[in-house]
Amino acid sequence: MRIIDRTERPAQRFRRDVIQAPWVGFGRQSVRLVLVCAAAASLAACAQSSAVRQARLMSPTRQAAYEFRPQPQRAETAPNSVVRVRPAEASSPPAHATASGLASYYSEGRKTASGERFDPSELTAAHRSLPFGTRLQVTNVKTGRSVVVRVNDRGPFVQGRVVDVSYSAAQALGMVNTGVAPVKVSVVR
Repeated sequence: MRIIDRTERPAQRFRRDVIQAPWVGFGRQSVRLVLVCAAAASLAACAQSSAVRQARLMSPTRQAAYEFRPQPQRAETAPNSVVRVRPAEASSPPAHATASGLASYYSEGRKTASGERFDPSELTAAHRSLPFGTRLQVTNVKTGRSVVVRVNDRGPFVQGRVVDVSYSAAQALGMVNTGVAPVKVSVVR
C-alpha cells in the first residue's frame, strides 16, 4: 500500500520544446554584479574623501612649490650667540706633569680605544685622560727601571691605579711576576 503525502508539491518541470529568452537566466547574476560594483564605488569614495580631507588640512608651506623662489639675502650681522674657547692646555698636557700610583699591565685584547689593533710587543699604555699619542716615562719606584711608552688606550678603571702598560713595557719595568708595581709617571711629549 502506498501512502501519499498531500503536502508535497509536484516538481516543476520545464518543457524542453519551449525556447527561453537569453536574459532570463541572468537576473540574479546581474543583480549581484550591480551590488558589487556599488559597494566598490562607495568604498573608493570613502578612501578618496579621507585623502582629500588630509590634503586640505596640510598647511600651504608643506606643499611643493612649482617655481623657484630665491630667498632674499640678509645683510651680514653679528652672531646671536657667544662662543668661549677654552685654553689649549686642556687638549695637550703640560711637559712637567707627573703622577704617582700603581701600574698594572695587560696582555690580551683586540682593539684599543684609539682604534689601533693591540700589540703586546709594542711599548704602549692606557691612561684615563691623556690624549692618544702622548709619550710617558714610566719609572718603577722599587727597581728604578724606566721605559717610555705611547698612550693609545683608555684605562685603568681600577681605583688607585694610574696607568696600564703593555706586556713588553711590563717586562722592561720588571713587574711581570708581581702584576702590579708602584710607579712614577711623567709626560715626555
